[in-house]
Amino acid sequence: MRLVLFATLGTLLATFILLEVGLRWFFGFGNPLVYITDPHIGYLLAPNQQTRRFGNRIQINQYSMRTAPISEKPSSSTLRILLLGDSIANGGWWTDGANTISSLMMGSLAANHRDKFTDVEVLNASANSWGPRNELAYLQHFGNFHSQAVVLLINTDDLFATAPTSLPVGRDRNYPANQPPLALVEVFQRYLIKQKPIPELRAIYQEGGDRVGLNLDAIEKIHTLTRHSNLQFLLVMTPLLREIGEPGPRDYEIKARQRLIEFTQSRHITYIDFLPIFNSQPDTQALYHDTIHLNLSGNQLVTNTIVNQLKILLCL
Repeated sequence: MRLVLFATLGTLLATFILLEVGLRWFFGFGNPLVYITDPHIGYLLAPNQQTRRFGNRIQINQYSMRTAPISEKPSSSTLRILLLGDSIANGGWWTDGANTISSLMMGSLAANHRDKFTDVEVLNASANSWGPRNELAYLQHFGNFHSQAVVLLINTDDLFATAPTSLPVGRDRNYPANQPPLALVEVFQRYLIKQKPIPELRAIYQEGGDRVGLNLDAIEKIHTLTRHSNLQFLLVMTPLLREIGEPGPRDYEIKARQRLIEFTQSRHITYIDFLPIFNSQPDTQALYHDTIHLNLSGNQLVTNTIVNQLKILLCL
């Protein structure tokens, strides 16, 4: 009887170990990216962390960027671009570090301008669900890192983004504040337990007033900060998948888009709207990972367009 009991316990223990090791090794569970709070930015990725999720490598540097560690000031022969954005710029767990827009930009610029620069850096300051007000707060806190240009990458939903808040950190499963004790614990918490609502977020999500105007104001302040530092500024917006084709954007999105166009024209901001560019593609679905985020093909299309515009702005 004891032998049967020991054999059963041994089998259970071996199964537990195999599951734990397999979840960590093959899927990256047990080592999620963690977040920290900030009174102005709301939240940002904790600095100096690395992980691999579903085979995709993710590195966060000392400034909470999805970028390798950098010096605060680049050498005089370095081309440095600061990319500000949300999960589209960040790439999330579904994008390997080498396939993010920032990495693709860096590779393209380096390959074509080795005669002008000894190094090219594209800094990826981004986090899931950031909006223009988060990105403005990041720029105000950290500065522009002596970049030659700032690229602000938003999507249509960002025109309606709410004010920065730290409420999700440590309370929403997508914004953990600490590492779980086991990979099995993370899987259990992420997929088997229903997410508890955060009552205080309701007031944030129901922010009244002219939300589009507040976000345009944040974009204007980002533009002003860059111009005061004699940097080039490029604003880029990607569409939601449902906006492409017919019937196209919803009425409230059409109005917000028109306000954005008039805003950029009146401020002489260089602006790339990817809605017509994506509409011209033969297979738009092939550009998306889901209904909002891009896959490698989408990232490559966005990268090529941004790089071509930066060459004009920076006279490369």
